[in-house]
Amino acid sequence: MASSNDRVLAALPGISGILVTPFDAEDRVAPAGLRPVIDRAIKAGVHILTANGNTGEFYGLTTAEAEAMVHAVAEMVAGRVPVVAGVGRSIGDAVALARASRAAGASALMVHQPPDPFVAPRGVVSYVQRVAEAGDGLPLVLYLRNDGIGLDAIEKLCAIPGVAGVKWAAPSPLKLAEAIRRADPSTVWVGGLAEVWAPPFTAVGARGFTSGLINVWPEQSVAIHSALAAGDYARANHLIGIMGTFEDLRAEEGNGTNVSVVKAALALMGNDCGHVRPPGAWPLTDRQATLLQQRLGEWGLLAGQRANAA
Repeated sequence: MASSNDRVLAALPGISGILVTPFDAEDRVAPAGLRPVIDRAIKAGVHILTANGNTGEFYGLTTAEAEAMVHAVAEMVAGRVPVVAGVGRSIGDAVALARASRAAGASALMVHQPPDPFVAPRGVVSYVQRVAEAGDGLPLVLYLRNDGIGLDAIEKLCAIPGVAGVKWAAPSPLKLAEAIRRADPSTVWVGGLAEVWAPPFTAVGARGFTSGLINVWPEQSVAIHSALAAGDYARANHLIGIMGTFEDLRAEEGNGTNVSVVKAALALMGNDCGHVRPPGAWPLTDRQATLLQQRLGEWGLLAGQRANAA
């Protein structure tokens, strides 16, 4: 029987779905809104689900709220796929959340890159070492959004016991290729900039990708992954082109609409997960909302269309 660690390693080359965090009208976390999102994603074939990622507004949550979310997600997933829990912020918060995530039943920890304005490359190594100790055997996935710490530091990070994978979220595929070359071959490298960057990252050695689209249209994400896994870049790029407007909208306002578009789409689908907390953009502008509704209609995802199709 495969161990929990083996399941994570087997799933990492797939799609890492980053779940939203639902809020109610009083701005409290409301995890129950995720149940249909989770069920839909697993049914479509998404390989891993992540609580407390950036699409989950990690930096807008208190540590207590992040703990509540990983407990709720693990319970709703119920072992059907591995659950990865995002941890980060101050070292004290990261350590506490690592321990709480392990207790909640998370399969692995995703370590957010520290956003501190005074980050030393060797300090990041110490940070991840402390989180690994707190995780007490849970596999770690490094989430690298800024490759400015340098390849030497990244090589040292990958050598920390327990580090199983890296989500590369910097738009630098050639540097990614060199990082892969330097690392232990067992390290799993995952494209961390969603579907649109998956082809170039896959071309240099990454496997799998993160996705916020899975909250809304997991079937499309799975189709893109299948095309890349088969080496069919033409089909993958065609499928990415279809959903390109969705990602273009998410990138507006300095990426401030990243989560806003996902949550607005869910509301249009009849699966309202509430608002986006500041400093994210909320609500969408009239232009953004109109374009989003048009695209969801074209894709057959609006609430009435889904009900008729069922």
